[in-house]
Amino acid sequence: MVPVGRPRRDLLAAAGFGVLVAVAVGIRVALRHQAAIARRRIGKPFGESAPEADRVWKPGLGGEPLLLLLLGDSVAAGLGTDHRKHTPGARLAKGLARGTRRPVRLHTAAIVGSESAALAAQLDALPAGYRPDLAVVMVGGNDVTHRIPVAESTAHLRAAIDRLRSLGAEVVVGTCPDLGALRAVPQPLRALGSRMSRQLADAQDSVARAAGAHVVSLRSTVGPMFLASPEEMFSIDRFHPSAVGYRRVADAILPVALAALAGPSAGAAPTSAGPSTPRRAS
Repeated sequence: MVPVGRPRRDLLAAAGFGVLVAVAVGIRVALRHQAAIARRRIGKPFGESAPEADRVWKPGLGGEPLLLLLLGDSVAAGLGTDHRKHTPGARLAKGLARGTRRPVRLHTAAIVGSESAALAAQLDALPAGYRPDLAVVMVGGNDVTHRIPVAESTAHLRAAIDRLRSLGAEVVVGTCPDLGALRAVPQPLRALGSRMSRQLADAQDSVARAAGAHVVSLRSTVGPMFLASPEEMFSIDRFHPSAVGYRRVADAILPVALAALAGPSAGAAPTSAGPSTPRRAS
């Protein structure tokens, strides 16, 4: 025998579920609207190409150049600055040359707009027989904005690190930056981006270390600077770093890169900049 009050309870439960579905749909619509606003605000003032910085830096030092490879997205490529010497690749090449007393040949395989899934194609496109001494990987922001599952993103990163290590390269990974610093993105989408980028960065940290790479937390090393001085640190699109911003990024990566090159490839403990333990997302 069915209790008299059960149909009423079932009706209330169904109504409550309907309200939750409506709220979820409303949130998704609002976030899509805010994403469209952010895209209009950011635009594409720099197009799709970063300055061409590939060359031998500090050739006057003489000797065999150290081979530096950059993989990843627009941040790795240097979109947002108007001169090759201001790209992160150029700044790292010059810093490595000073630190090692060797010229550095830069090869930028990073492509604007790339997700972590594109790392394999970037490696496939390398010249035959190319074996970098050091590879710097910066990727993740587009994975967050395109809502790629963290496990999928980090699987691609792990595969890329494994390939680079098999070539004899030391690998430095700059983990996903804090998307909460993007003032062009309205709230609450900005807060959601901050939380998602932290989750991805923490996962990248763990995967990179397990694969024998060295890690730089861009969120902790340079993130506070972008939050405190956005007018100085961001370019005119308020999305990509400025020349000053890229200098800060390179400054954070350089000591870890030099330490990676200084130690033996086998058995050396990966070095890092920034926290090594995952932090709870907020």
